[in-house]
Amino acid sequence: MYITLTILLLTVIFFVNGKVRSDIVALCALVALLVFGILTPDEALSGFSNNVVIMMVGLFVVGGAIFQTGLAKMISSKLMKLAGNSETKLFLLVMLVTSAIGAFVSNTGTVAILLPIVVSMAMSMKMNPSRFLMPLAFASSMGGMMTLIGTPPNLVINNALVSSGYDSLSFFSFTPVGIICVLVGLVVLMPLTKWFLSKPGALSGQSASTGKTLKELVAEYGISGRLHRLRVTKDSTLLGKMIGELDVRKKYSLSIIEVRREERSQNRLLKNVVQRAADSDTILRIDDILYLTGSIENMQVFANEFNLSVVNDNENKEKSSLDFYDIGVAEIVLMPSSSIINKKIKDAELRNKYNVNVLGICRKKTYILQGLAEETVHSGDVLLVQGTWDNIANLEKETTEWIVVGRPLEAAAKVTLDYKAPLAAGIMLLMIVAMVFDFIPVEPVTAVMIAGLLMVLTGCFRNVEAAYKTINWESIVLIAAMMPMSIALEKTGVSEYISNSLVSGLGNYGPLALMAGIYFTTSLMTMFISNTATAVLLAPIAMSSALAIDVSPVPFLFAVAVAASMCFASPFSTPPNALVMPAGQYSFMDYVKVGLPLQIIMAIVMIFVLPLLFPF
Repeated sequence: MYITLTILLLTVIFFVNGKVRSDIVALCALVALLVFGILTPDEALSGFSNNVVIMMVGLFVVGGAIFQTGLAKMISSKLMKLAGNSETKLFLLVMLVTSAIGAFVSNTGTVAILLPIVVSMAMSMKMNPSRFLMPLAFASSMGGMMTLIGTPPNLVINNALVSSGYDSLSFFSFTPVGIICVLVGLVVLMPLTKWFLSKPGALSGQSASTGKTLKELVAEYGISGRLHRLRVTKDSTLLGKMIGELDVRKKYSLSIIEVRREERSQNRLLKNVVQRAADSDTILRIDDILYLTGSIENMQVFANEFNLSVVNDNENKEKSSLDFYDIGVAEIVLMPSSSIINKKIKDAELRNKYNVNVLGICRKKTYILQGLAEETVHSGDVLLVQGTWDNIANLEKETTEWIVVGRPLEAAAKVTLDYKAPLAAGIMLLMIVAMVFDFIPVEPVTAVMIAGLLMVLTGCFRNVEAAYKTINWESIVLIAAMMPMSIALEKTGVSEYISNSLVSGLGNYGPLALMAGIYFTTSLMTMFISNTATAVLLAPIAMSSALAIDVSPVPFLFAVAVAASMCFASPFSTPPNALVMPAGQYSFMDYVKVGLPLQIIMAIVMIFVLPLLFPF
């Protein structure tokens, strides 16, 4: 028992210290338990095959797809517009929208997607964003209490119940608790944020910007105004021809920059967009849409000669500007040693060598957009180039020729596949339905795995690697490695000893006092180590304590889940709290002033509410 306690104590110390990654600390603790023979190899590795861990992997993928398709951003942007110019309305919307989204996807991802929206809305309304960003972080944690999949501690306590032979909690068992958390948060945060976070002066939101967005680049160079779209009809003489045969640059002073193909089945959800760079060997097919730049007169001559139809801005609800999926744009700054200096664009052969098109030139703050083929390149020119993301990334290798502004592959990762948003919404809805209704013979972990797989197979991610990148492997390894710790605590009698100490100290005062002791113990630990690790450690102790005084363990386990998630007094207790700290220009004391009262009031409310919802 003493060896297990020593390992546990050292693990907590390293968690609190924070100098070593939490997943490495958890793995070291796991190996120590193996080395001292406290756990068998099967017991030590049981966490990696646990349903909770597998579900978390699937939920990371599902949540990643919701962000990758822009579904979360679309919903939240539309809802946020309801705020008008009212600070109170914006505050309420931030809290309610964040908690609603946080009920189904990771709270960190929710905050990451909403943070720029909230900042831009607050600044456009001439309000200080710091009033809203801390509530944004807190609301994401409160929303996590709404559903079984909202936050890892919920899955942990459900697993503890099932492992002990009790019925599994339903998908919405947590909803009443979550609603009360949000209501308490609204009542407490509205005055506290007004008193302590409404600092004078606006934030320099643009200063943290990492560079121009893709749409800003297109607007800066005025590309949209010279962009034309022509559809290849069944009667067109271009059918079956290669783009290289047309020689449109010389004959018509036009540039074909992209070929767009939309493949749509009878079901609108299964729309697929294929973007192709306008390579010389691209063969044109019926209904292909050619994106061209040049004068409208030359475009009309070209369209008439080859019997092409002009695509109107409202046709098929297509946008009149460039969309970025497989193809993107970037700026490159020419080096003095570049081999293309003093050459004409057509002689530089950027399309032949690198498969990129030049859409414009920025020379001493003057933008050159017409007659590009005949334009001579000068030292210091900035070229706006377009091509596939991989081809743009390949330009970075030519360090003696130019410097690529920004990081193309990172920019590509931020591009949302918005035409897949309805599909992602449909898959997520089916997953929730399968988890909610008992008559559907599918286990929750199976539903999550199927949903994650469907998100990948239906193209809600750009590629499989993008899906893997959405998984927070540090969290997965942390949970999987810490779960066997609870087995060790039970095997060596540590859980029984701690629960007996709690029972002997508080049990005489009744189950309410004992549950309060467990709640505050969990709440205190969560201020120093991750909420998931705290839930893993305290869940078996809560279970033992409840059984020792012969009452239902359900309210005790809910106390662990709520206390682990409702930690607001420190910027480092949860990832969302840390995420908004620099953006809101908060100090540590700001969290103490606003978060600590909320955490204490939440604890008092929950200690009296939980037994009413889940009787002893």
